[in-house]
Amino acid sequence: MANEGISRRDILRTLAVGAVGGSVLQIIPAEAAEYVHQMVHKEKAAAPAGAYTPKYFSAAQYATLLFLCDAIIPKDEKSGGAVEAGAPEFIDLLTSENPEYQLKLGGGLFWLDAACTDRYGNVFMQCTPEQKKEILDLIAFRKNAKKDPSLSQGVAFFAFLRNLTCDGFYTSKIGIADLQYMGNTALRESPAAPAAGILILWRTKSVLEVFVAQPFLAVLFSIHQSILSGKNSETSSR
Repeated sequence: MANEGISRRDILRTLAVGAVGGSVLQIIPAEAAEYVHQMVHKEKAAAPAGAYTPKYFSAAQYATLLFLCDAIIPKDEKSGGAVEAGAPEFIDLLTSENPEYQLKLGGGLFWLDAACTDRYGNVFMQCTPEQKKEILDLIAFRKNAKKDPSLSQGVAFFAFLRNLTCDGFYTSKIGIADLQYMGNTALRESPAAPAAGILILWRTKSVLEVFVAQPFLAVLFSIHQSILSGKNSETSSR
C-alpha cells in the first residue's frame, strides 16, 4: 500500500509540475489526464458515501470552485456539465501538487471574495445571484481588465480556471461523449470539430461569450491521436 501511495503521488506531481502552461493538455497527453480522472473515480468508489475529499482547497473554496466550474460549462438537455464530469476534482488533484496552480487558483479565489466584499459586503458565495452574475460578467471578458486594471487578477484567474475546466471536462467520459467520439469503436474518419473550434465556454441567461478555444482544439487533437494510436496497436497485435 505504501508503494502504491508513493507511486500515485509521484505520478500526480509529475503531471502537475509538467502542466505549468495553464492548459494541461497542451503539455501532457490525453492518457495522462485520463489517469487523473481514474484516480478520482477510485477514491470516490472506495469512500463510504462515494464522495471526493478535496486535497488542496478548503471546504469554502471548493464550494466556490464547484459553482464556477458549473458556470463555465453547465449541464444541458444533451450532456452533463463540468461538475458532473468531475472537472472540480480534476483541478483540485492537480493543484494539490502544483505550487503555481495553488498561487493562481488560491490567490484568484481570495481575490474574488475580496472583490465581492468590497463591492457587495459579502464573500462570493454569500452574494445574491445578481451580484454573482455581475462580478463574473466582469472577469469573463479580457477587455474589462484594460478598462479597469483592478480587474486584471480576476480576469487572469478566470481565464486560467476556464482552461483547466475545459481540460477536465473534455478528457472525462461525459466530455468525450459530448464530442460524439466513439471510444474504442472503429472509425472510418475522424469526427469534425464543432464550428471550426468555436466553443461556448461561458454562459448565462443574458451573457454569451464565444472564444476560439485553442485548449479545446488541443483536446480534440490529443483524443484523436489516442484513438488512432489504439487502433494502430490493435492492428499490429493482429
